[in-house]
Amino acid sequence: MAVDVRVMREDGADPAVPLPAYQTVGSAGADICANLPVEMRAAGFVLQPMERAIVPTGLRVAIPVGFEMQIRPRSGMALKHGITLPNTPGTIDSDYRGPLGVALVNLGAAPYVVRHGDRIAQCVVAPVVQAGFALVADLDDTPRGQGGFGSTGTR
Repeated sequence: MAVDVRVMREDGADPAVPLPAYQTVGSAGADICANLPVEMRAAGFVLQPMERAIVPTGLRVAIPVGFEMQIRPRSGMALKHGITLPNTPGTIDSDYRGPLGVALVNLGAAPYVVRHGDRIAQCVVAPVVQAGFALVADLDDTPRGQGGFGSTGTR
C-alpha cells in the first residue's frame, strides 16, 4: 500500500540533504538524515556518552489522517556505537506540522559525532486505529491471567 507523505524543508535547511528514502526495495523504514544548522555543518555535533539531544532534520511533514510516522533507531548505529532513540519508536501524529527532530541518546562509551547529512534514524509510516475506552467492572479470564514481565518464560 502506498501512502503519500508531504514534506517541506524548513527555512535554512540544506537542500542538498536527501529527503527520507528507502535504501532497498524491501526496506520497511526510510532513512532520515541530519540537517544541521549552518554553524555546525563543518564540525558536526558531538553526542557525549549518556547524553541526549534533538538532532534537526530540516523537515516538516504532513502525514495523512489514519496514519502515523514512527521514528526508529538504525540498527548499525545502535550495535556499533550505542546510538539509539530514548523514546523508540517516536510517533509523529498526522496533525503535527512542526519541525521533525530526532531524539538521539549515546549509550556507548565514546563520544559520537553526528555529521551533517548523516542517516540518523529511520521512519516507518503505519496505519493507526483509534480505540474506544469503556470502564467495566470485570475483565474476562485468560490462560495467562495476570502474568506479566517474564511470565511466559524464555524457552
